[in-house]
Amino acid sequence: MQERERLQRELEKAQAELDQLNKLLEHKADYAIGEGDPAIYDWEFNLALRRRVERKVKSIEEALQKIGAGTYGVCERCHEKIDPERLKVLPHTTLCIECARAERQ
Repeated sequence: MQERERLQRELEKAQAELDQLNKLLEHKADYAIGEGDPAIYDWEFNLALRRRVERKVKSIEEALQKIGAGTYGVCERCHEKIDPERLKVLPHTTLCIECARAERQ
């Protein structure tokens, strides 16, 4: 399977997940009930999850743009090729493993 197709499928899944989370978040939690209310916890959890999925959607869209520009799979930091095995696991990564490790430290 081509990388573009794989990323496109991953994008569709992430967008569907985002749609579901947006529906769940339409009904705001009632903080007047009290902080111990499970509905408040669920709402805040879904809000955090939505932010994470939004970042994932953005990174997949950027990866698709890079495929179009011919720069997909090139580390943004050192400009070397990213290991294909790393791209299989993290298809929207922008850093090679060495640069990702250096950035975490």
